[in-house]
Amino acid sequence: MNDVKQLPLLHERFYPRERRSVARAREFTRDVAVAWGVGGRVEDVLLCVSELATNALLHGVPPGRGYQLRLLLYGQTLRIEVHDSGDGLPCLPHLRKPARDGESGRGLLLVAALADKWGVGERDPGKIVWCEFGVAGVTS
Repeated sequence: MNDVKQLPLLHERFYPRERRSVARAREFTRDVAVAWGVGGRVEDVLLCVSELATNALLHGVPPGRGYQLRLLLYGQTLRIEVHDSGDGLPCLPHLRKPARDGESGRGLLLVAALADKWGVGERDPGKIVWCEFGVAGVTS
């Protein structure tokens, strides 16, 4: 007997290399999360989108390029991916020297604390930084 597999729901959007794209990415994510019925973890999801998009802008998107935000829902898991074409891999601040201003470098710590999982995948060129949330009560 064949098992019926549900394909993931997917929404994605491309953003140019500009600061206001982070707010747009949050708004897009909020709209998709509401449409999918993602409830109690929306604020954590939005904060992680902000951090991943900001990191892409500051460290991963070369001038004249942009980044791709991809939202996937499969079963009770929401996956957020930010694709960029820049060099280098992100790391948690405790593995590197802190920034002089003391403000930089906390984004991935927040993602690691809020998300159930996170990681970095390969892309040519660049990378995919992702995080996942278990979400209950999804209506889609």
